[in-house]
Amino acid sequence: MYVRPAAAAAAAFLGFTLTLLGGTASYAATGPGSATGPGSGTGPGLAALGDPVVYAHRGASAYAPENTLDAIDLAMQMGFDWVENDVQRTKDGVLVVIHDDTLARTTDVEQRFPDRAPWKVQDFTAAEIARLDAGSWFGDEYAGASVPTLREYLDRVQSNRQRLLLEIKKPELYPGIEEQTLKVLDEAGWLDARHVAQRLVVQSFSADSVRIVHGLRPDLVTAFLGTPTVADLPRYAEFTDRINPWHTTISADWVSAVHSLRGAHGKAMEVDTWIVDDAATARKVQDMGVDGIITNAPDVVQDAVGGF
Repeated sequence: MYVRPAAAAAAAFLGFTLTLLGGTASYAATGPGSATGPGSGTGPGLAALGDPVVYAHRGASAYAPENTLDAIDLAMQMGFDWVENDVQRTKDGVLVVIHDDTLARTTDVEQRFPDRAPWKVQDFTAAEIARLDAGSWFGDEYAGASVPTLREYLDRVQSNRQRLLLEIKKPELYPGIEEQTLKVLDEAGWLDARHVAQRLVVQSFSADSVRIVHGLRPDLVTAFLGTPTVADLPRYAEFTDRINPWHTTISADWVSAVHSLRGAHGKAMEVDTWIVDDAATARKVQDMGVDGIITNAPDVVQDAVGGF
């Protein structure tokens, strides 16, 4: 397990108080990936002193099996409070945290259920998925790690005092997943004023899905994953707050074009780019003016752009 004691020590130092809705809510940030509170942008994830916010992609997934509780725990231990995940739905309607729409790459499903190819998430019950080993593929030390349900994941993020960039994955496979995701978030206490203002962003590659989330909960910060043309950006600004592109598809001019628009909450739109795992690329996108960087190796990126 990879742990950065220096980052953990810095985490204890970076406590702060947020002023929300006319009152004061205390929230101790957990490290270099933390935000500083409302400013010119849209709430959660605003960068400190101009440095991009660092998001641990699927947790600290360069060092622990992606989308597991181990990965978000490690991100917390390394000093990063923003974690990203992926949400899909089981055969019996339970939301689980996994990236692929098949279980084959990150679990031992082929060994446990050899006759059920292609091992789609939507073809297995939550109980069956709970039996799978989602850690051994990454390393023996993670043997027995499980695919968490969304509720289990939310509870751990809450316990860790972290923040969440939640991706609704392949919503075309799961009709109604937007409403269901919001229901689970609400039941877990994630749709109160403080979480909505500072600790949660919902994103998707599907513009329709982002639009649905915005319609159901206009107070939520949302993000569209992709790189629309500059001419199309105003249409996205009607229902989202951020445009989150693959780093190879953007330029400083494009980032500036996004920033020039006001999003669904009337604030300047933001850009969080992905997946950046090396220092040179991190500095390159920082120079382009991005607001956040989504990475499997948050320590590498933070060292490159933030001085920690």
